[in-house]
Amino acid sequence: MRYVAAYLLAALGGKTSPSAGDIKSILKSVGIDADDERVKKVIGELGGKDLDDVVNSGLAKLSSVPSGGAAAAAPASTPAAGGAAPAEKKEEEKKEESEESDDDMGFGLFD
Repeated sequence: MRYVAAYLLAALGGKTSPSAGDIKSILKSVGIDADDERVKKVIGELGGKDLDDVVNSGLAKLSSVPSGGAAAAAPASTPAAGGAAPAEKKEEEKKEESEESDDDMGFGLFD
């Protein structure tokens, strides 16, 4: 991904077709040693293509990827028959509490 990002940065910087040297210099500026094979792969895949078309085709593909947010929320919004809903709620509360205590590991953001 970083190689593609470097290619896109070079293109945004005014290079109509970024070279391997352009990509390597961008990666080197942030402390990344570039792999020649990966640089060649990126240039081979993106070279000669209109980047706006590449990005737009990627966005069209992303719109069909399920994110799981709607599917996960549906069971929680419809309570189960009987008394199962309160038990599920307690279980979720316990899970949230344990996750919160592990997340900060005793350190606050501004301590």
